[in-house]
Amino acid sequence: MPRMKKFLKNILNFLLPPRCVCCGKILESEDDLCPDCFRQVNFISEPYCRRCGMPFADMTGANADMLCPNCVKNKKNFFRFKRSAVKYDDFSKKMILAFKFMDKTENVKIFAKWLKVAGNDIFAAGADILVPVPLHYGRLVKRRYNQSALLVLELSKLTGLTADLTSLVKFKSTKPQVHFSGQERVKNVKGVFKVKTPAKIKGKRIILIDDVLTTGSTVRECSKVLLAAGAASVDVLTVARVCRD
Repeated sequence: MPRMKKFLKNILNFLLPPRCVCCGKILESEDDLCPDCFRQVNFISEPYCRRCGMPFADMTGANADMLCPNCVKNKKNFFRFKRSAVKYDDFSKKMILAFKFMDKTENVKIFAKWLKVAGNDIFAAGADILVPVPLHYGRLVKRRYNQSALLVLELSKLTGLTADLTSLVKFKSTKPQVHFSGQERVKNVKGVFKVKTPAKIKGKRIILIDDVLTTGSTVRECSKVLLAAGAASVDVLTVARVCRD
């Protein structure tokens, strides 16, 4: 049976060869980028803040155990670690927006691979459940899928961790965060999330998954709710993040 599947797959690849998910060039392997597109990806690598994962603008003297000024100042956090795979720039933005709004859901496979690598610190610290940042029901109906839930399902396949798509819910509709900045973002998401099934969360080490980390207001509010419901810890893992110059 495995040989037959491989044979049929080879035929399909001959008739419809794999293509770069970005530019469409023919590739040897599926769900990947061509070399030209790959070179445009700005992966986030050390040194970065040990806690929040923000890359250091000035790398002089930076090391793997350092904290950024924000994390030094804010002693109270609602997460253990934050990690992101790539910087949110023109190239990654194009891929993410296509994935999020233009039905290019095939991008989920490459994003999940990036998340697995970016989350090495988190997986090493121990994790039990993958939870997506939820959409309000009204927006989910309009968009037809939650991109963060798709990321969770794909990452679950790669890591073997449990995917929980239903415990964390957004029960109040809000305007998109893109319309706000600073403290307005905090106010916009305050009190709009809840845990529907605390028994599934209690005592578990949660990895909260989203596509882009901007100010962190949304994941902070989600983390607070999960911890209040009894989660042992919350880590944040996103495909991209907005980085300071």
